[in-house]
Amino acid sequence: MNFETTYATYRPLLHSIAYRMLGSYSEAEDLVQDVFADYSRLDASEINNEKAYLIRMVTNRSLNLNQSARKRREVYTGEWLPEPDVVSVKQDPAELYDLHESVSYALLVMLEQLSAVERAVFILRESLQYDYEEIAACLQKSEANCRKIYSRAKEKLHRERESLPVNSDKAAPLAVTFMEAAASGNFDKLISLLTEEAVLVSDGGGKVRAAIFAIVSRARVTAFLQGVIPRTFLGDGHQFAIVNGQFGIIIKKDGMPRSVISFRLDETEQRVERIYIMLNPDKLKHVRLD
Repeated sequence: MNFETTYATYRPLLHSIAYRMLGSYSEAEDLVQDVFADYSRLDASEINNEKAYLIRMVTNRSLNLNQSARKRREVYTGEWLPEPDVVSVKQDPAELYDLHESVSYALLVMLEQLSAVERAVFILRESLQYDYEEIAACLQKSEANCRKIYSRAKEKLHRERESLPVNSDKAAPLAVTFMEAAASGNFDKLISLLTEEAVLVSDGGGKVRAAIFAIVSRARVTAFLQGVIPRTFLGDGHQFAIVNGQFGIIIKKDGMPRSVISFRLDETEQRVERIYIMLNPDKLKHVRLD
């Protein structure tokens, strides 16, 4: 196929891989553009499998960028969270299946526990259903080594909980309850929906005020929310949105996104065990309001 068709066909896939590897929407955009710029200068007749070749290019460049990004995060102010992938709840219902197939924000946060290579193997295996022969060819490692890396990655991720977090329709009423509590000041119902070990993580990146450390326990999370929400936390209003395939919230101020809130549910999908609040304006530049 010609370059324009190749770009239109594979760009969404390559961006999803880069985003899952890097946890940065903007860096993924830049990386994919660079990959296509270099690919356009190659002799396509010498490439047997365009898709596999492009995935290999993106994966290996993401590996290199991931390693340098980790060094930058060592001096990051406060907690570091991935950039949220946000789309309007007005999305065509026919396309919602694809949204729910996306990696949950909670899992994206957990992927930070992995090394760059572990993350690459896990994503290729879990997201693309690559077999070990394909992963080995992509990363230029042996199949046996890739199996060991995948096993190690899964073990690290499962240390925190028995099953990995996935997107859930149950997040919608929880998001609504969160906003009702914020608007009314009555947190009783919200408190009942938090697990005893609930954790709140906010990322301000040193640009805006946020908790420097994660807030742990239902009592402390509740006290924090009751303390900060009356102080202009709610901005000028809010809208519900799909955050990495799951119902979440955008807080607005002066016509711009002020924060994005998402949730990780417990294994029963009845209560909230993590609240993620993205406040860093640099990580919200790509978020569009209705």
